[in-house]
Amino acid sequence: MTENTTSAARIGSDLPAPTPPISVETQTFWTATTEGTLLLSRCLSCREYAWYPRGFCPHCGHLDVEWVPAAGTGTVYSYSIVRRGGLGDYRGAEPYVLAYVELDEGVRMMTNIVDVDEDELRIGLPVSVVFHRTAGEAALPRFTPAR
Repeated sequence: MTENTTSAARIGSDLPAPTPPISVETQTFWTATTEGTLLLSRCLSCREYAWYPRGFCPHCGHLDVEWVPAAGTGTVYSYSIVRRGGLGDYRGAEPYVLAYVELDEGVRMMTNIVDVDEDELRIGLPVSVVFHRTAGEAALPRFTPAR
């Protein structure tokens, strides 16, 4: 009997980077991504962080929020490897990782894990943000294993 010595494939190294919709509420966030900064909104009333960027607090409804730089680090909360059936810009990019990352600030964001060996993936994996430029005025925040 022969032993299988093939290692798991590296995935997410060449994902498409479609330009996201940018609104007046999210313009500051997306501009910061082009400068390599991940911003979160934080409520000036209850002090809670929020993800997805918006102009109000989803925790208490307060309208006064501020933009604060995030550490850009966190852990994989949940993930799935998409092996077939990618849609839109992601058609043909399989396999890729779709994940929820829990940032050090406590919020969870849906994102991709990139430049990762499949056998390295796990819940709790420490990750850090990387930015993939789009053709528009934004860069997509994605995460890679913290080295």
